[in-house]
Amino acid sequence: MTNYFHRHLFFCTNDRGADAERPSCNQCGSAALRDYAKARVKQMGISGPGKVRVNKAGCLDRCEEGPVCVVYPEGVWYTYIDEEDIDEIIDSHIKNGKPVERLKLS
Repeated sequence: MTNYFHRHLFFCTNDRGADAERPSCNQCGSAALRDYAKARVKQMGISGPGKVRVNKAGCLDRCEEGPVCVVYPEGVWYTYIDEEDIDEIIDSHIKNGKPVERLKLS
């Protein structure tokens, strides 16, 4: 059996608010960067069944390391700062299967 999607990229977009005791990914712009990633994979023609899916997720419970996203089926976790980091994750890992070591979380 093959996976419905070749790769699945989940972005934590949880938002606890600015006054919360713990950080949350959306306070670091994760929703906007998820939207950017989704548009980029569509533009590249690599989205859809048998290809790639970009999704938002609720809290992935790695708040202090955020913002975070995770790529399945490999289960590789990333942190990122900006569109350039997202481009690198998409170009290297999502498109070519090579994880981006400098952005990986252990």
